[in-house]
Amino acid sequence: MSFGKNLKEGLFTNNPVLVQLIGMCPTLATTTSVVNGVGMGLSATAVLICSNIVISLLRKFIPNKVRIAAYITVIAGFVTMIDLLLQAFIPSLSASLGLFIPLIVVNCIILGRAEAFASKNSVGASAVDGLVMGLGFTFALVIMSVVRELLGAGTIGGGLITVFSQPATIMILPAGGFLTLGFVIAVMQKLLKKGE
Repeated sequence: MSFGKNLKEGLFTNNPVLVQLIGMCPTLATTTSVVNGVGMGLSATAVLICSNIVISLLRKFIPNKVRIAAYITVIAGFVTMIDLLLQAFIPSLSASLGLFIPLIVVNCIILGRAEAFASKNSVGASAVDGLVMGLGFTFALVIMSVVRELLGAGTIGGGLITVFSQPATIMILPAGGFLTLGFVIAVMQKLLKKGE
């Protein structure tokens, strides 16, 4: 499969958040600002690419009985690296995302791609899969973040640009996350049906 088809699948036709409906916890919790959405998306993408590569390399050596535990160990190692790098170089983002960076270890997207793809395919294909699924996750987070920050805080870019001064603060609360997610999923389904 070409990279273009893989990218289309990751971003649109098989998007982990908007089509498969997995990874909902960080999607709803970290999309209150664009900075948080981009930070979480890129962190998960880095873990996804690295863990897919290592799991693909080790797929013939990991016994079937302990494969899930082995996958989680590999993923946890990369999450720890990302968490420490964020604390060292972007402490404000690390503080803002808080517990959700360590929770990448149990993110269904990452474990699901390890089990469904990386454990059965070559290193190159697994790296591409990690990249496109990570970009799809980031794409969904950014869309949600833009809508929620704009409507809920009246700003864009973590407060860099003020658009209006009377926001609907419900949009940055959990209820706003569910409303935004439902709307974005509905739009994505409409676009996918139109594309068929």
